[in-house]
Amino acid sequence: MNIQQSRPAAAAPVASGRPSERPFEALDYGLYAVTVVAWSLSWFAIEFQVGRVANEVTIVWRFAIATVLMFGWVALKRGQLRFAPAEHLRFAALGVLMFSSNFLLFYYGASYLVSGLLSVVFSLASVVNMLLGAVVMRERPSPRILAGGLIGFAGIALMFLPEVAAHGLSGGTLIGLGLCVAGTLSFCVGNLISAGGMRNGLPLISMNAWGMLYGTLWSALLAFLFGRTFTIDPSVTYLGSVLFSAVVSTVLAFAAYLTLLGRIGAARAGYATVMFPIFALLISTTLEGYRWTAFAIAGLVLVAIGNVLVVRGGRR
Repeated sequence: MNIQQSRPAAAAPVASGRPSERPFEALDYGLYAVTVVAWSLSWFAIEFQVGRVANEVTIVWRFAIATVLMFGWVALKRGQLRFAPAEHLRFAALGVLMFSSNFLLFYYGASYLVSGLLSVVFSLASVVNMLLGAVVMRERPSPRILAGGLIGFAGIALMFLPEVAAHGLSGGTLIGLGLCVAGTLSFCVGNLISAGGMRNGLPLISMNAWGMLYGTLWSALLAFLFGRTFTIDPSVTYLGSVLFSAVVSTVLAFAAYLTLLGRIGAARAGYATVMFPIFALLISTTLEGYRWTAFAIAGLVLVAIGNVLVVRGGRR
């Protein structure tokens, strides 16, 4: 579920010509499918984890596996592993925000919302990233991006309006929405830290490997402070969902997305953030009994339009 923009050089070699202009090849379609499917299913996988084991502990297991795989990836590419202490502070902040707090808030939000709605809220990360960039890095957003942001947030409001009207402002739907919005903000602030590291020349894969390690340690500390029991549910659904989340949704999807960035450019690869909420909601409809309303359909269309405007209007 890590949606970051990278320089093309960070991924696979590109074909001749500008990546944003050349036609899709078979490998591009495959990488795109892996990215969208992995991220779409990742939200449903959370449903098999929440309530079985304490959320903080589940995140420890998930990212302990992902951390080992990520460092293996760095070693395989003979990437950089040694950094100055000041950079480790950056990695620790990245881990707390992006690989711990972000997921923890969404896991708690899953107690109130179906998985498809979690993904819809998170899809606004591209919008929030641009708005945070405008505030923190003084990057003035274009009218297209401002319009996309407003349209996207209006879509979210439409999708959640029937549930909030039915349960009131104190209902579980509003609590779940608040947790997911906070999780998205945590992810986006982590993205700013990651972008700052990339501007300073830090390798993205190494930075994320260390971030995952610190995020795992932070989740373990929270579990200890909250008095959680470090247990594992031996059921096939729990173990399978944790492995899927760690291996497929975290490492494999991230590898596919980075490679896609290098092959087709950030703008076209960014459309994955538009597609995976749609697929995630279709999964929720089939497996969780999510019921579509006119408000939900109109809201999803607005969210998709908002994301498209931001992706097309954003700078690489």
